[in-house]
Amino acid sequence: MNAFSMARTAYGAGSTPVRTERGIEYEAFARVTGRLRGAVNLGRQGFAQLAEALHDNRMLWTTLAGCVADPENRLPEALRARIFYLQEFTDHHSARVLDGTASADALIDINTAIMRGLNQGEQPT
Repeated sequence: MNAFSMARTAYGAGSTPVRTERGIEYEAFARVTGRLRGAVNLGRQGFAQLAEALHDNRMLWTTLAGCVADPENRLPEALRARIFYLQEFTDHHSARVLDGTASADALIDINTAIMRGLNQGEQPT
């Protein structure tokens, strides 16, 4: 391989796109929300998948709550408080979905709204 070929390989277009924090967060929400929707669409036969998706959704929200609880988090305080509240709601509502007294629709709607917010102003990668 000559020097030109080596330079083109080293400095050419990367095969992996650069991803932003917002893009990563969006992808995490998209993945878990898709799993929630898929499990809901299966009805009773999808209960095991629903339980797994609810668990993963709770873990995602718990991680976010931990991030916004960090005093060095740069998000506005009011937004941090709303995110923390949504984690508490998600945890409580997920328990209601599992015991059959609520549907997962509210959780899907919340995640979809978060995805819309994350996607605002984001350029495709």
